[in-house]
Amino acid sequence: MKGNKVDDQMELISHFYPQIYSQLAQQQEETVKPRRRRKKHKDEGRDNTSEVVMRKRKLLSEEQVNLLERSFGDQHKLETERKAKLASELGLDPHQVAVWFQNRRARWKNKKLEEEYSKLKTQHEDTIIEKYRLETEVHMWPLMCHYYYNYW
Repeated sequence: MKGNKVDDQMELISHFYPQIYSQLAQQQEETVKPRRRRKKHKDEGRDNTSEVVMRKRKLLSEEQVNLLERSFGDQHKLETERKAKLASELGLDPHQVAVWFQNRRARWKNKKLEEEYSKLKTQHEDTIIEKYRLETEVHMWPLMCHYYYNYW
């Protein structure tokens, strides 16, 4: 019964005061949010509930890395078929291969940016040196003119 009375009041408010109703409705939505379910760990039933169970990361062998590097050298993007083929050849999960390619692209991009930065920095330094040389030449010009004028 109480719920119906509140609904009736809200309906009246919505007719006579539409702006206030929209504010009240928004406040109501903010206060009533669905709760998320907590994911359960495999070892949660044991006594180590206070410990954080971390998944051990499987390191790739040198052979696996070499094959992935060669494949990356051929093409930086990874299609689904190629990912599945590489995963089966390497004995890895396709998701692992995809993540490796994503990380490798990020490293490749950073390396390209560093190389570009070094190149631009060198060009900038060369330009500064040339600027100082030209400024010196401009400052020396009156002296050189005076010298030539008096010499001839």
